[in-house]
Amino acid sequence: MSDTNLIDTFMQDHRACDQAWAKVESAADPVQTRSAWENFHARMLRHFDWEEGVVFPAFEQATGMTMGPTMVMRSEHDAMRGLMDQMKAAMDAGDVDEVLDQGDTLLMLIQQHNMKEEQMLYPMMQQHIGADWEALRAKLRS
Repeated sequence: MSDTNLIDTFMQDHRACDQAWAKVESAADPVQTRSAWENFHARMLRHFDWEEGVVFPAFEQATGMTMGPTMVMRSEHDAMRGLMDQMKAAMDAGDVDEVLDQGDTLLMLIQQHNMKEEQMLYPMMQQHIGADWEALRAKLRS
């Protein structure tokens, strides 16, 4: 995890999740695909947990905005979780082609979501809770 600031940390984690998905797509056999999928899935869920469990509540408390951008991001996280649940079921059934097909849809959702976070929400968060980054980062690490 980057120690620089909130924006850099979360943007770097977005890239790490993207790289984890690329390993799913490039896996050579079903065993590698399952391993890469499990890593990707865990990274995505951790990212959502970091946001929903630590920085979104801090932002909401600092700004009083609970029905704004964080609500939209949570809704998008839920949509991505639902799609990943379907992908997990396909992986558990051994249907790698279905996982990869659904991955195309997931990637589109992720790209649109990340753009909103990186261009709008993260700068707002940096402005309102950036001074608390040390404490927030410690919570992310625990």
